Amino acid sequence: MNEKRRIIQVEEKVPLLQGIPLSIQHTFAMFSASVLVPWLFGLNAAIVLLMNGIGTLIFIFITKGKSPAYLGSSFAFLSPTFLLLANPAYGYQYALGGFVVAGLIFCAVAVMIKFVGTKWIDTILPPAAMGPVVALIGLELAGTAAKNGGLLLSDTYTEINPSFVIVFVVSIAIAVVGQVLFRGFAAAISILIAIISGYLIALFLGLVDFTGVADSPIFALPDFMFPKFSLEAVLIVIPASLVVISEHIGHQVVTSEIVGRDLLKDPGLHRTLLSDGVSTTLSGFCGSVPTTTYGENIGVMAVTKVYSVWVIGGAAVISILLAFFAPASALISSIPGPVMGGISFLLYGMIGASGIRLIVDKKVNYAKARNLAMTALVFVIGLSGVYVNLGDVKLTGMCLATIVGMLMGGLFYVIDTLGIANDTDELS
Repeated sequence: MNEKRRIIQVEEKVPLLQGIPLSIQHTFAMFSASVLVPWLFGLNAAIVLLMNGIGTLIFIFITKGKSPAYLGSSFAFLSPTFLLLANPAYGYQYALGGFVVAGLIFCAVAVMIKFVGTKWIDTILPPAAMGPVVALIGLELAGTAAKNGGLLLSDTYTEINPSFVIVFVVSIAIAVVGQVLFRGFAAAISILIAIISGYLIALFLGLVDFTGVADSPIFALPDFMFPKFSLEAVLIVIPASLVVISEHIGHQVVTSEIVGRDLLKDPGLHRTLLSDGVSTTLSGFCGSVPTTTYGENIGVMAVTKVYSVWVIGGAAVISILLAFFAPASALISSIPGPVMGGISFLLYGMIGASGIRLIVDKKVNYAKARNLAMTALVFVIGLSGVYVNLGDVKLTGMCLATIVGMLMGGLFYVIDTLGIANDTDELS
């Protein structure tokens, strides 16, 4: 990579002509995953684009512009929502009621963190556990990127199409080469250049479908829907809150590593989680989906070294505009899976590498049996596919690994407090 590239820090403003393509780059990165959630629920994506944009601006405001993050659609609530949609007694409005309560839970946990602080994080999730948890955020999504890109067989792709492979490889190759060879502003928008290049190759190979663009009206209003509340529906939905909270902590840690600042202290985990809670609550009241900080956008920052909240805010504004301008939204939706799959493949890998970087930076001592065991178990549980059912919510992957890491961290803390460990060195 080009080590001499200038880092654009969190609070830095970017000239408008440079900021627009940088913001568009973030919009492209989040778009496919963020609109997939409402598509699965049978919703118009416009309301989600609107509320994601508003939620991101709320996040920037509450965190005082000190934490770069884009709030996109959360996948953690898919399972409980499908259960409610399958029950004739309920429907999406009852799921919205659960989203509202889940958002309020985020806010309550944020208030608790405000008074308790964040030191407990290093106790419950020491670096030997936090590093692999952060890595899992990217690694467990790698398969999804490969499936979306058509490199693996799935319900969407029943056979490997050589054209898909070509577009996938070209997209990721341009993104990687751009990091090495591009200079100045071109390096900062290397992901956008790779997406456009991949799109043009896909167009040449006949993989782009413009039907949605041609059928779209010029302007369209998002479909608002108001929540209904049922105790049973809420109890089905809220266990997914645990997934988002653990994911949120992991995202803030990896973002801290990328930008070189401890965001858990300033602006503080309580502010970032409160922002996510307010956004999710508001989305529930308006008929959208729960929000979460997006790994795709974290990956863009890791690759481009552009951390400016002004750029993130610009992406939020673009998302809001797309909610009303249907053709532009449809045009982005026409980007073939192999293009975004290739780009996501790289971005998820960068997140995984950030977890390894955390382990290195914290100088975790693997001569100690506890550190080796903790890292090993977190990785194995996160990547093995094992799961635990918590009510109607399946805990698996990074979420289950986080819980196991926390249990091990708590166990070792008790052992150290009682002084019964045979390893008396300070935990790395």
